[in-house]
Amino acid sequence: MAFTDTNPNIRLSELVDRNFHVIGLLERLGVRGNFGDMTVRDVCSSRDMDPGTFMMLYNFYVDERFKPSEKMLREGNIQDVAEYLHRSHEYYLDTALKSLSELLYRLLAPCNETQKKVFRKFYQDYEDELNRHFTFEEEHVMPYIRSLTEGRNGKDSAIESFTDDHNSINEKISDLKSLVMNSLPEGCDPSLRMQTLYMICSLEYDLARHTAVEEEILEPMVQVMENNGSRGRRKDAEEEREALSEREKEILVGVAKGLLNKEIADMYNISTYTVITHRKNITRKTGIKSVAGLTVYALLNGLIDVNSVE
Repeated sequence: MAFTDTNPNIRLSELVDRNFHVIGLLERLGVRGNFGDMTVRDVCSSRDMDPGTFMMLYNFYVDERFKPSEKMLREGNIQDVAEYLHRSHEYYLDTALKSLSELLYRLLAPCNETQKKVFRKFYQDYEDELNRHFTFEEEHVMPYIRSLTEGRNGKDSAIESFTDDHNSINEKISDLKSLVMNSLPEGCDPSLRMQTLYMICSLEYDLARHTAVEEEILEPMVQVMENNGSRGRRKDAEEEREALSEREKEILVGVAKGLLNKEIADMYNISTYTVITHRKNITRKTGIKSVAGLTVYALLNGLIDVNSVE
């Protein structure tokens, strides 16, 4: 059962009693040691952390139904949220995935070499995908957030592309869970199987909360800062949203022709992430999400000939 609370005068020990998942949040926010009678406000004050932001993260972390209000997002400290996400990246890569890898190695011991090779490759591909995703966030999203907090509203917002890989990441860990539950040989140690499943399920829940924080807290907070930084230019921004740039038209043509993001990226010598960003901008400006709909848009606006569409 979840307990939603926004009162920073609540004791930390009470939060832990209510939901043990909060321990992971505390660890990543650098809150360790003996809590005693310390309240959230006490701990936040000693760590130069905004207590309102802490409570928003806490409620989001332990209650899937919790939705931060616009007031919470406006008053929250985006740097505290970014620090939590940064520490989460370190935890996943340096602790959680390494521990899970060791368990899987032991669990797969009775399998033949082909089975081991196939399973380990699936898991390694998943690790690599997570690594790429987190690296993109650290190298592009976090610097962009710093630029906003310093009053430098750059033209290239990485925030619009960093959530696109989330569905794939969440699907693959679900597949990993299914493989361990249903597809391993009978010779695999049953106790190790249950231990591995518990770790996978815990990681799956944690990653789901992590991506939700990015999509429903960080991204809206960035949008608030971007909008505040663009006052006085609202009409120009609206006009810009109505028309596609020349590069966006090129990307749209590639999409309409059925090309993959990587194929479009190679064609124009840009990164896949840049293609994804352009595709999100195209959807935002046109209001059209599906490939079929974008193809019709391209045809109606004379960007492609009907004979060029497969």
